[in-house]
Amino acid sequence: MEPVYLYDTTLRDGTQGENINFSAQEKIKIARRLDAFGFHYIEGGWPGSNPKDQEFFELARQEDFQNAKLVAFGATRKPGVRAAEDGNLRALINSGTPAVAVFGKTWDLHVDLLGTTMDENLAMIRDTVAFLKAKGKEVIYDAEHFFDGYRDNREYALKTLKTAADAGAEFIVLCDTNGGTLSFDLESALADVSKFFAVENRGFDVRLGIHTHNDCGLAVANTISAVRSGAVMVQGTINGYGERCGNADLTTIVPILAAKMGIPCVTEENLAKLRRLSRFVSETANMIPLNSRPFVGRSAFAHKGGIHVSAIRKDTRAYEQMDPEMVGNQRRVLISDLSGKSNVEYKAREMGIKIGGNGVDSRGIVSRIKEMEQEGYQFDVADGSFKVLMEKLTDQFVPTFDLESFRVTIEKDKDKPCSAHATIKISVGDQQEITAAEGMGPVSALDNALRKALAKFYRGIDAMHLVDFKVRVIDGRVGTAAKVRVLIESRDEDRIWSTIGVSEDIIEASWQALADSFQYRLNAPEMEQEQQVTKERKVG
Repeated sequence: MEPVYLYDTTLRDGTQGENINFSAQEKIKIARRLDAFGFHYIEGGWPGSNPKDQEFFELARQEDFQNAKLVAFGATRKPGVRAAEDGNLRALINSGTPAVAVFGKTWDLHVDLLGTTMDENLAMIRDTVAFLKAKGKEVIYDAEHFFDGYRDNREYALKTLKTAADAGAEFIVLCDTNGGTLSFDLESALADVSKFFAVENRGFDVRLGIHTHNDCGLAVANTISAVRSGAVMVQGTINGYGERCGNADLTTIVPILAAKMGIPCVTEENLAKLRRLSRFVSETANMIPLNSRPFVGRSAFAHKGGIHVSAIRKDTRAYEQMDPEMVGNQRRVLISDLSGKSNVEYKAREMGIKIGGNGVDSRGIVSRIKEMEQEGYQFDVADGSFKVLMEKLTDQFVPTFDLESFRVTIEKDKDKPCSAHATIKISVGDQQEITAAEGMGPVSALDNALRKALAKFYRGIDAMHLVDFKVRVIDGRVGTAAKVRVLIESRDEDRIWSTIGVSEDIIEASWQALADSFQYRLNAPEMEQEQQVTKERKVG
């Protein structure tokens, strides 16, 4: 089967998404990871549009990519300007990349909006591709708004593709720029394009690519349909980042191609790095990972119902589409009031917790969990707190610190925002520590104070940080006396975990979740060697 070329445009098109921004140095780090994963093309940016992208390409000259061709992106020459005199095209040449991607107008509507003629637009496409080819570049031609242009003026849209191909473009990429094309219309259009080039019989094959957006929620489906219809290059972004509703998500497309369709595009070894790549990009972008993201999300292989868990213990195919390890993910069993013995026993084995040694069996644990969920706890979204609870119920909990007391004060001046101050007293072994810290709010101040105190006893505590904080009123009928549920999500370099607290007092509920988060992290196996023996402090 013919391989499919993977073309990543996270560093260019992905940064057009809201709240997505990378420095030039961050783009280099992401490019290294994309190359190591096995992408064939990495689009680095538009060197003619901004200084940051120019800096990226300068830094990229020092890189030695093993798998990927770096691509600079730009537009066809301007109307009435010779290609050799166009500043944008000169920037593409000066970027030093082996390949370039240029987009041109395919939709007659956009030709009118550009203020030029249909014939001049064709000349712009022809001159641009020919100029770049003469400079030794591999040219990827992006037919912008192709499917809209094809719908409104088929003859002209196809003529633009033929012009780019005749000028020497290696790939003709059909772009669903507005993201409004339906899959069956896309398949019909690709069949017509393939037939059109076959009839032309120009003596060489035209390699088609696909670039889709997700405005109808069809970006991945349309990409797969295009591959089935003959496209051999797929463009997209990691995690689907991009303008408006985003681009086609490569973290979904790649496993479908490689694992589901058996199309050569990435090795099995590299496919197993997919989840880590997804997390690395989201961390660099400072975006919270989407739990429900197919293949790589935390919930992609999560099981909650007791019947489901009982079944996957016998045969994982019962409720899983594939082995999660194929994409670097892992199976998760959730705990809730829907859980049975199977859920608890599975989780205990997963966490290395022995059940029954103190007379508490799985039925007793299930009963206690259901009681706590009745009180407002929700353990299916708080795996960290569940582990701490299981250890406590089975007498296997080893506290890394004990709270002696804390005090939180909030100060509000007339013309200034609130400020919070926290003082905390904890004990670690036979040593006590009292610290104080400020924060943007009471929980922030408490977090800062606890972190400051624990830093005296544990190395590496700074690698852990809070990602998300949520508060929900459980039953609002009693007004301000209602219980609140606090969920805290924390992460380090390798994982994300959640903890929960429930109380009528929001500070108390926050403390429960915060304390569980630190207890969970500090009890991790790799932290056992991180504790500084208090004797060292005494000696020092």
